[in-house]
Amino acid sequence: MLLSMEHEENVRWLRERLGCGRNFDCIERHLAVGGEDLTLFYIDGFVKDAELQRVMQQLTSGDEAPSLEATIKRLAYVEVGVSGDLSEIVSAVLSGQTAVLAASFGDQSILIDARTYPARQTAEPDSDRVMQGARDGFVETLVMNTALIRRRIRDPELSMEHFSVGTSSKTDVVVCYMRGVASSELVSDIKKRIRSIKTKSLTLGYQSLSECLIRKGWLNPFPKIRTTERPDTAAAQIMEGSVILICDTSPQAMILPTSIFDYLQQTDDYYFPPLTGSYLRLVRTSILLLSLFVTPLWYFALENATILPSFLSFVIPDAPGTLPIIVQLLLVEVAIDGLKIASMNTPDMLSNSLSVIGALILGDFAVSVGWVCEDVILYMAFVALANFAQQNAELGYAIKFVRVLTLLMVYALGGWGLILGGLLFILLVSTNRSVTGKYHYLYPLIPFNGKALLRLIFRLKKNDVDEGNSRSDIKGRDAAQSENDP
Repeated sequence: MLLSMEHEENVRWLRERLGCGRNFDCIERHLAVGGEDLTLFYIDGFVKDAELQRVMQQLTSGDEAPSLEATIKRLAYVEVGVSGDLSEIVSAVLSGQTAVLAASFGDQSILIDARTYPARQTAEPDSDRVMQGARDGFVETLVMNTALIRRRIRDPELSMEHFSVGTSSKTDVVVCYMRGVASSELVSDIKKRIRSIKTKSLTLGYQSLSECLIRKGWLNPFPKIRTTERPDTAAAQIMEGSVILICDTSPQAMILPTSIFDYLQQTDDYYFPPLTGSYLRLVRTSILLLSLFVTPLWYFALENATILPSFLSFVIPDAPGTLPIIVQLLLVEVAIDGLKIASMNTPDMLSNSLSVIGALILGDFAVSVGWVCEDVILYMAFVALANFAQQNAELGYAIKFVRVLTLLMVYALGGWGLILGGLLFILLVSTNRSVTGKYHYLYPLIPFNGKALLRLIFRLKKNDVDEGNSRSDIKGRDAAQSENDP
């Protein structure tokens, strides 16, 4: 629907559509300029008061009825646009812009982007802290997040394309990538998927967006999209050929495509020398695999204690407790999640002390009354701490689900259950799909790319990363994609 040539009709339509009499924060402001009515529509709380006051002074500075061209020239402001589409004007006002209408403007309206959003400071994210390096992080405001990336990549080839998703929410989504570095087919596929999204709103920000992009395979617990709250990580991934999705109201940036090996890397690896970074990465990978199989292996050893060599006799508990060991392990698995939930819902002033004290008291009492044995507490404490060796909570729960299923299969099938648990882990990882579905979740292992795999396992020096990461990595991915295409 387009604006008409009748000023009063346009004002009446916008007043009704925006609900200016019904919504206290929707403001309709009238100014008299040269004997003509100038009408402004804006949302209180989205506009900068000082800037809007300066704009009003500029609008009323003349003595004659202003024309559209003269008014635009008079406005000394950064972002000024023109629109004659009523739906576009309503969407612009609801997103924070100011619409200016006048009879002399005819069927056009001026849109002034003098908006500001409530935002917190760009502090270091709690979920991805580093011992060295930058201390800033993404926030819930889209423009601030894109600026944090622009600050690190001052290259005209850095592209940031805007999309509006959701018929009601009209959430701003930005696709960031380096032209000539990122795969053009990957970029086109992602943009096509975003345009095809049919939803009313992205209520949960990036999580809603990811579920719209990937509509199948959510029974597989392994994460399909890697996220980061660190602008330095996002900038590094862009330079390596990845595509970054930034969703307004979400402090997480989505990194595409995603591989299981990407979760073995952390920002600290690159702020340390190559030897230290490689050591940390190997430790992280070892702990992750141990957390997957430590309790099933221990339970299998208990069930087959007669074949254990003498130097492993210490794994057999002296006092196994009243409940069966399998019940004890499952009970503590649930208890750990209960402590996490209680810690998150506890006020910050008390959360650290209550979570630690609660765990100690519950563990001590459980051992005292015979519910669980000390060995179960020890191994489950290792599992709980091992989950914090990597930062992705979704991956931690995926490992947990596979560990519990493997434990149950060992209980039912013995040694065969342990083998089936390992096969289940391989099956889930190998069949997991990322957003595009063409980039394998096990890349660069499947299809094999030796140089890329070496860079993921070991932290190489910066020159090796700069020379090899972007071009050869993307060529390998493109080659893998062309081989898998029908």
